[in-house]
Amino acid sequence: ITISDFPEQPEVNYLIILQGPREKIVYLPCIYRNTENRKPDYLATVDVDPKSATYCKVIHRLPMPNMNDELHHSGWNACSSCYGDTSKKRNRLILPSLISSRIYIIDVGTDSRAPRLHKTVEPVEMFWKCGLANPHTSHCLGSGQIMISTLGDPLGNGKGGFVLLDGETFEITGNWELPGEAAPFGYDFWYQPRHNVMMSTEWGAPKVLANGFNPADVKAGHYGQRIHVWDWTTHKCVQTLDLGEEGAIPLEIRFLHDPAAAEGYVGCALQGTVFHFSKTLKGDWTAERIIKVPTKKVVGWILPEMPSLITDILISLDDRFLYFSNWLHGDIRQYDITDKRNPHMVGQVFLGGSIQNDGPVKVLEDKELNRQPSPRIVKGKRIPGSPQMLQLSLDGKRLYVTTSLYSAWDKQFYPELIKQGSVMLQIDVDTTKGGLKVNENFLVDFGEEPEGPALAHEVRYPGGDCTSDIWL
Repeated sequence: ITISDFPEQPEVNYLIILQGPREKIVYLPCIYRNTENRKPDYLATVDVDPKSATYCKVIHRLPMPNMNDELHHSGWNACSSCYGDTSKKRNRLILPSLISSRIYIIDVGTDSRAPRLHKTVEPVEMFWKCGLANPHTSHCLGSGQIMISTLGDPLGNGKGGFVLLDGETFEITGNWELPGEAAPFGYDFWYQPRHNVMMSTEWGAPKVLANGFNPADVKAGHYGQRIHVWDWTTHKCVQTLDLGEEGAIPLEIRFLHDPAAAEGYVGCALQGTVFHFSKTLKGDWTAERIIKVPTKKVVGWILPEMPSLITDILISLDDRFLYFSNWLHGDIRQYDITDKRNPHMVGQVFLGGSIQNDGPVKVLEDKELNRQPSPRIVKGKRIPGSPQMLQLSLDGKRLYVTTSLYSAWDKQFYPELIKQGSVMLQIDVDTTKGGLKVNENFLVDFGEEPEGPALAHEVRYPGGDCTSDIWL
């Protein structure tokens, strides 16, 4: 399925992609910053076609031309928001670098199984033209432009602005937000033109999170706890939703995929909460906590209580299930969201984490579990780290997961990742009643890479997926 299959019928495009072809390859940025390998980050192409002779293998590696970039998330030059414009092709992958502030434009159209570097946008362009740095999320726009959120300014302070790139030349054209309208912090964003709205979230100031996490920085106000509501037409911030302490560090934000829906969810890392946001009858927006993962009282850890640390969430394309990862507790959860304000958990699976029963942490009080989970072994490999980035197949039946969050935090909380590298796993999903089960025959071990163990992060499908595409 391509973005031009149903150019004049966006609702049909939105529905038909559920019946799209099974994924055969995926792209993942692989990171060497903060590891023992003095090598540039690279883009890995992985074969996920069970009929292929190279199934579960990295079939291509594209190294970046610079060191210490910290590749993180990726996006597209064109996606479902470009319906109606048959001149647009999804043939360039956008790779922002979280630490160096470079943006790499990758040609995946010439040979999807062997991507090549098309262009490098140097950080000085972002610094001088926009006064921004530390790019994170990229989305293509219906106009043909590419929009990238940022975490900070060139000095490492928090600054939640948005960089615009020309969709043909990939030159930075300026800021999306009006002068003086940048948010105090930035991270993720999602837009929905039918409701004339864009929502953005907050991580923290780059200079305090760059080399690790210090809880004192939260109390000092260096991390965010707000959702910012933007007028999509005027580019002004028109409302700020303060989620309070239980909404500290709101990361990934997702509208429902139905373009008519005026609601969605945001995962808040520090207190293990999920908020539901929606448009009110008055026309403004509100948010309420609908899920809270209880902290666990522990010994042998850096604090007496361990939060779950929700670090990624996604919604199935049919808007029926919500998934999120608890990077410290070590589990992935599946919630039925048929009743959008009253989700109930229907699936859970543990994959590593900080409370394994043979580890240094002892759980003293747990409101959910009767015993600590056992280590997870897949194809003879003990899974290092903990479930983090998630990607769901178009039909909702396969959930891909990687175990690295961000190199500095990996090094702090899961030092074994630095030596062993991360992995990619596949979870079989029951789409009828709900339920998660590890595919014991699927493992991509990035600890076996030719240049040494690497930290693989976000998973992206060549044809678009439920975290890259926005329907209008």
